[in-house]
Amino acid sequence: MYLFNSLSLNFLLSFAALKQNFMRKVNVVALLIFLFAACKKNDKSIQLPLTAQTLSNLWYGSDSMQRMDIYLPAGRTDTTKIIVLAHGGSWTTGDKSDFDSLVPVLQQYFSGYAIANVNYRLATQTSNRFPAQETDMKSAVNFLNKNVAEYHVSPKMILFGASSGAQMALLQAYKYSLPNIKAVVDFFGPTDMSALYNSFKLGSANWLGMQVLMTGDPTTNPDLYSQSSPVNFITSQTPPTIILHGDADSVVPVSQSIALRDKLNGAGVINQYLLYPNQGHELWKPIVLNDALMKIAVFVKANIR
Repeated sequence: MYLFNSLSLNFLLSFAALKQNFMRKVNVVALLIFLFAACKKNDKSIQLPLTAQTLSNLWYGSDSMQRMDIYLPAGRTDTTKIIVLAHGGSWTTGDKSDFDSLVPVLQQYFSGYAIANVNYRLATQTSNRFPAQETDMKSAVNFLNKNVAEYHVSPKMILFGASSGAQMALLQAYKYSLPNIKAVVDFFGPTDMSALYNSFKLGSANWLGMQVLMTGDPTTNPDLYSQSSPVNFITSQTPPTIILHGDADSVVPVSQSIALRDKLNGAGVINQYLLYPNQGHELWKPIVLNDALMKIAVFVKANIR
């Protein structure tokens, strides 16, 4: 009888301990479930609404020039498109800051769009000769593609370039055939590098500069001249392109834009060609720029998919 009672007591004590331990574990699990649900709820509250944000000098490569500024609009979503800016400067000068004053104007004409303003390596007599700039533009676009989720934007891009920057924007859109590049804005950009070289006066600074940039002339380095000419990569799948040029441009001949227009027409590609009277190698006067941006906005929004 004594033994039975002792065993019963031990059993009851052991059962009570097991029950207490079980309830403790249940309470811990319940607490974890509650915390997980709370965190998940907090995540959603952090995501929306998103405020406007400027990210300055983001590195997309290891060189000090491989940086970009990104302007993210308030209320952006995974449908927010990106305008990518490439400054001009004959591949040897210029800076993304050249477009700083243009950014707020673009934000008015393209409300709700994100903007990425790109710097790239500049060519010298001894380094960064072409296609270093083309390679940088490709790296910048790849960087944006990889980070669209982090920035809460769409991978759909409109490439916007001026002069040499337009040549790089056109090359990126035409040569690499990325489906997320939906349109190109070309401000007086070179489109046929051999024809551009031949348009310069023999012995002139531009003529000599092209030889340095391209490591030779079209005869000694024909492959690079061909591979660097956007007109050579136009197909029926080329994205819609709007071309703007001044008829008094003494740096990049109007014939470069006409050749691009004709090649696009021949391939059945949607395009628009705008020629501005009495304008040189710039279209930044307010009355001209406002007209240009208004027409660019209409073209892009009508044709982007």
